[in-house]
Amino acid sequence: MYDLVGVGIGPFNLSLAALCDGVPGLRALFLERGPAFSWHPGLLLEGTVLQVPFMADLVTMADPTSRWSFLNYLREHERLFPFFFSERFHIPRREYDHYCRWVAEHLPSCRFDAEVTAVEWDAAEGAFAVSHRSAAGRGEGRVLARQVVLGVGTVPSVPEPLRLLPTGAPADRRVNRVLHSADYRAHRAALAALDDVTVVGAGQSGAEVVLDLLRHQDGEGRGGPYVRWLARTPAFAPMEYSKIGLEHFTPDYVDYFRSLPEATRDRLVRAQWQLYKGVSEETLADIHDELYERTIGGGRPRAELRPGVEVIAARPDDGPDGAPGYVLTCRHAEQGADFEVRTSAVVAATGYATERPSFLEPLEKLIDWDGRGRYRVDGSYRVCLDPSVTGTLYVQNAEAHTHGVGAPDLTLGAWRAATILNAAAGRTVLPVPRRTAWTTFGVPEQRAARAGRAERVERVEQVEQVEQSEEAPR
Repeated sequence: MYDLVGVGIGPFNLSLAALCDGVPGLRALFLERGPAFSWHPGLLLEGTVLQVPFMADLVTMADPTSRWSFLNYLREHERLFPFFFSERFHIPRREYDHYCRWVAEHLPSCRFDAEVTAVEWDAAEGAFAVSHRSAAGRGEGRVLARQVVLGVGTVPSVPEPLRLLPTGAPADRRVNRVLHSADYRAHRAALAALDDVTVVGAGQSGAEVVLDLLRHQDGEGRGGPYVRWLARTPAFAPMEYSKIGLEHFTPDYVDYFRSLPEATRDRLVRAQWQLYKGVSEETLADIHDELYERTIGGGRPRAELRPGVEVIAARPDDGPDGAPGYVLTCRHAEQGADFEVRTSAVVAATGYATERPSFLEPLEKLIDWDGRGRYRVDGSYRVCLDPSVTGTLYVQNAEAHTHGVGAPDLTLGAWRAATILNAAAGRTVLPVPRRTAWTTFGVPEQRAARAGRAERVERVEQVEQVEQSEEAPR
């Protein structure tokens, strides 16, 4: 019987595993289907950096004394002095991935090659039964857990018009010419050899793919593909990175956001796109510099940037020479006009979406879904369950609709993990700060009332669950 079982080992559940390490009286296990830790391998391009400071590692914002901090990782690898002299605040993505691998490989609670196939409620045991299997032939297993934490991450999201394009048979030349940016690194050489590549999506990933493809052109813009960048957003805009603006990624804002009506929350997440879909100023500047270089000596960049454009249809269309390609029908939002472009390949840098994992099917009728089929999540990241379930189910990075745009952001990862740890342990293992922002979100005098109201609602829900559980037939 485990006190806590985590499903999935991405940065957020790995953060929880690191904070759980060494906690007296807490038995935890984390299961991951992959053979090792892997973080967005398709976008680990040379020169790319995290968009958050190195302090947003797995533990520091909750426990800076932890042995699993990034600074201790540097010390263990004898790189603390070089890091100090490099004066870095934002570290390379490849380094963050290596840091997380180091933590995952040294935590005894992390078990890889263990794909969870089912999570069900075992009333007789009063616990969740978590079934898992090995892809490497190590057989199947089953463990019991009083509490389960879902940390399965998100899946690449592709617009419907692009999803409808045929992928072809294995021998088809069209294969891998329509792909998500998550797979870009594996196909970058083949894409760079084409004559025309279209990137769809105005976020950081799209900008990095565009920049990488531009750099495959020679210094005068010849060679390499013609690069087209399309985006629905009204501009290729920088991410909000002002010191006050970043306070949207604080527990204070999470508390405020949770107090809002559902319709308001949904509208806000869409409206705040520049908080999480913008591009770093440095990347935009690098793209501009690449284009500027092409104009020296009277040249013209072999590229076009078109914001405010949505791809509404797509079809295969081979060129006169028989080379495979596609025609994209686009609509300009502000002008209301449609136009077509022909391209040899499409990279969809269109973000990620949460997906209901199939292993939850045994629990589907016991989970209280909202009207759009999403988890109802309380302030401690507990999923609302049927009162007959006396165990607790938590979720990480699937609660933007209830907790705001900070859900997928690494900044809040350690704080959220500490919140879950305290709830799971039934005591304060790691204290969390009471005030984290200068900004007062909402009506000032209602702040304390709002927090108190949220706490009262949670206490009432807990009491009701216990009472209903006691009244249920046994």
